[in-house]
Amino acid sequence: MPFSQAERRAWLRLARTENVGPVTFHNLMARFGSASSALEEIPRLARRGGGKTFVLPDEKDIESELEKLTALGGRLLLSCEPEYPRGLKALEAPPPVLSMLGHPHLLQKEMVAIVGARNASALARKFADTLARELGFAGLVVVSGLARGIDSAAHESALAVGTVAVVAGGVDIIYPPENDKLYAAIRNQGVILSEMRLSEAPQARHFPRRNRIISGLARGVVVVEAAERSGSLITAQYALEQGREIFAVPGSPLDPRAKGANRLIKDGAILTESAEDILSVLAPMLGQGFEEPSRSSAPGPAEVLEAEADRIRAAVEEALGPAPVEIDELIRQLGASPAAVLTVILELELAGRCARQPGNRVCWV
Repeated sequence: MPFSQAERRAWLRLARTENVGPVTFHNLMARFGSASSALEEIPRLARRGGGKTFVLPDEKDIESELEKLTALGGRLLLSCEPEYPRGLKALEAPPPVLSMLGHPHLLQKEMVAIVGARNASALARKFADTLARELGFAGLVVVSGLARGIDSAAHESALAVGTVAVVAGGVDIIYPPENDKLYAAIRNQGVILSEMRLSEAPQARHFPRRNRIISGLARGVVVVEAAERSGSLITAQYALEQGREIFAVPGSPLDPRAKGANRLIKDGAILTESAEDILSVLAPMLGQGFEEPSRSSAPGPAEVLEAEADRIRAAVEEALGPAPVEIDELIRQLGASPAAVLTVILELELAGRCARQPGNRVCWV
């Protein structure tokens, strides 16, 4: 159903609330049914989790962000809206809001991600260029992260047929600065996309969130060149968790920039020497829906749930530690209902005392 402007602002305000990531946002919406209702309850939940004070984002700041985005010619996409990208909508916890500049129709097309080293070799850049062009002419929109090296080569070659740049800061922030002309070209011909607030500078902790969006948008992720600890391998890991295909271009064992991609091949990624290697795998999926995870329903009466949460709170806090533990393991060890354990974790998150980690794990902050 179409949202009122007030509820759209509440949705953005909830997404911009401290300690509310995509999973927490989804849990709050499942429990309270609307963003405005969740915002009313958050301070109380944070107090139950041991937080002393909780300050919600100022409504004027939310209004200002929306006005500035509109002035830039951009728009906000909510994860419940039909225009929201299908691949991301199928994730267990989609980014609640995306800021977008450019042409929204591209987000409804089939996509493939091309990522790789920032300090890429000349041959790797040339190969990324060829792949992006051929995949684009085959009807796929190329997604990447607007970084130096492989990302830039992929974007440049796909400009004429469609490309999406997912950035780690606000959509109005050009990073790296030397990509200003490429940024302008993508904004004019493609899409600039981010889940960060407008004008927020990229930070190290933002890049994994950006990588999750890159893989989530696409049917598959192609790693052209990547060192052992490359961010491209984080994107590949997200792709694996999301059920996407992983492709890797082999490189010389003497080049450290090839070690990450070569390891992916050893671990089962599809060895890629041409665009045809990618298209032959993706062709049967194109035009089909994305597999969606089963999502939990509303957890039941709040009074009953909070009473059980109070009974198990001390046990949950004792079971947590500085090392991340899987939530399913907590539920198994405590013998409590999943809803009650998740309620305690939600309250601790909002209080800023625990944090979620990849793989449905949590730990003390």
